[in-house]
Amino acid sequence: MGGCFSKPKPVELKIEVVLPEKERGKEELSASGKGSPRAYQGNGTARHFHTEERLPAPHPYAGTQDCVEAAVCHVKDLENGQMREVELGWGKVLLVKENGEFHALGHKCPHYGAPLVKGVLSRGRVRCPWHGACFNISTGDLEDFPGLDSLHKFQVKIEKEKVYVWASKQALQLQRRTKVMAKCISPSAGHSGSTNVLIVGAGAAGLVCAETLRQEGFSDRIVLCTLDRHLPYDRPKLSKSLDAQPEQLALRPKEFFRAYGIEVLTEAQVVTVDVRNKKVVFKDGFKLEYNKLLLAPGSSPKTLSCKGKEVENVFTIRTPEDANRVVRLARGRNAVVVGAGFLGMEVAAYLTEKAHSVSVVELEETPFRRFLGERVGRALMKMFENNRVKFYMQTEVSELRAQEGKLKEVVLKSSKVVRADVCVVGIGAVPATGFLRQSGISLDSRGFIPVNKMMQTNIPGVFAAGDAVTFPLAWRNNRKVNIPHWQMAHAQGRVAAQNMLAQEAEISTVPYLWTAMFGKSLRYAGYGEGFDDVIIQGDLEELKFVAFYTKGDEVIAVASMNYDPIVSKVAEVLASGRAIRKREVEEPPGTGKAWRPQDRGRPQAGHNGEPRGDMMNDMVSPWPSLSLSPSKRLFLLHSKTGDMSWLTGKGS
Repeated sequence: MGGCFSKPKPVELKIEVVLPEKERGKEELSASGKGSPRAYQGNGTARHFHTEERLPAPHPYAGTQDCVEAAVCHVKDLENGQMREVELGWGKVLLVKENGEFHALGHKCPHYGAPLVKGVLSRGRVRCPWHGACFNISTGDLEDFPGLDSLHKFQVKIEKEKVYVWASKQALQLQRRTKVMAKCISPSAGHSGSTNVLIVGAGAAGLVCAETLRQEGFSDRIVLCTLDRHLPYDRPKLSKSLDAQPEQLALRPKEFFRAYGIEVLTEAQVVTVDVRNKKVVFKDGFKLEYNKLLLAPGSSPKTLSCKGKEVENVFTIRTPEDANRVVRLARGRNAVVVGAGFLGMEVAAYLTEKAHSVSVVELEETPFRRFLGERVGRALMKMFENNRVKFYMQTEVSELRAQEGKLKEVVLKSSKVVRADVCVVGIGAVPATGFLRQSGISLDSRGFIPVNKMMQTNIPGVFAAGDAVTFPLAWRNNRKVNIPHWQMAHAQGRVAAQNMLAQEAEISTVPYLWTAMFGKSLRYAGYGEGFDDVIIQGDLEELKFVAFYTKGDEVIAVASMNYDPIVSKVAEVLASGRAIRKREVEEPPGTGKAWRPQDRGRPQAGHNGEPRGDMMNDMVSPWPSLSLSPSKRLFLLHSKTGDMSWLTGKGS
């Protein structure tokens, strides 16, 4: 069996804790200049660490000479609920004022570097405008996903009505902070046959579960096994950046797993789970006992079942190697993508600058039709056509023809023949749960693992998370759903870890996803399955729009392009437990009619002197005081469900 660590080494009975910034400042800036050992409670036992045992990275507050302090504004420069980027010489800081208090944090989201000043400030946290990650403004801690790291929190003081920020130069440059974690204190000499926690699957759910356990002080053995040959990596990037190498996609370096005692077994396939004896069997015969088990096996891509399906150069994108080979084969040649969902369209977009021709085959009338609706789908389809992508809609592949064993043509049921040197298949996926069928762990008729709000299966001590589960979605009346989003897998992994430690946590995050094509990003929040209407605001032709997906009287999802941070704002409303009614997004109060594209007015001066006349100006025209800057000129929600006027939020 392959593994990241072929010979696990025993770990001394110590636990290493990197102190939070607030504690470090008090300790390391003492008169002696040295930090004293601290006791940390791990698994009910007090353990000691020594400062010389810390990770090699130097501490950002190692000495005052490594810090910078500056007055960044007057106390009256920011109102409550406002954010501002301020410069400290060595880097920028996000300054936040809420409830009369100032907070200073890292200014970029650690996930992909989004400017948080353009995000959403609400309920003591700031939400990223790009992908929806949330950070506590008092601590900088990551509270909702995606991403793994938190923000640095910097010291703030007020003197003579001026706001001063004190920060380490290194922290200003890093813009990310890994939470406090325990180290493993349980020896695992050789290939030990037992572990306290076994995690099957090393995607987002599995990795976050392991990290959360360490963050919560768990110091026993953790084993993470994966079919992949690589350490956990950023799988969504595979279809967006097919040239990316494994080391560029890695979520954590090898040293991280060694430092925190998270054992990773690569190319390790579990074939049997024995829940009665708490044991799993791997394909090579290796057996491993566990105390707690997380099942996060993900999904397996569907493949074509047509004639010629065995020919060479036909791919599903599952690994970096798959993606890299597709790019090499497509360069200057003819590429065909089967499936116009997110994966297929991302691949098609990426290949337009590499391949001689790119064709997309799809059974539906328009791309994304079931997910985004026909109007949005057609607008995106036009963008692709403008970038030389040829569509073959409402048809399927009937045959793959080869020359000397390699793909040469794709024959469609419509009788058209498309030249193809490489083909990428993106027609959906099925849960990779076949190995559980005789285990006693419940599976539904489609092969998904049903779990409760705590991510528990029907077997005590066995949890599941990620693409292979159905779970109760709290804000949709606990409807059992499957949501194969990267962000959702993170959240489920954390909840599973918390409940392994008996913390009684429940999954409550609002689904959030994104895609990027031709340099344009589409963002989506909510759960829109079964929508019966789509309310469009903006200009679809210009790809500057907001689409609200409704079912009955309720908005159940939102998508946007070029209107950040509207999706993050809606996600915050839904996360707060408030409902958004259809009438609130289709009929501005006081107008007596729904908004229509032809209702756009001529350019005129707004309240703040800025030009008006775009749709969002018209949407807020019943409230003259809300003639906001373009990034804020979104929409106002106010109804019996509660005052939602903060959706126009300051600092966004």
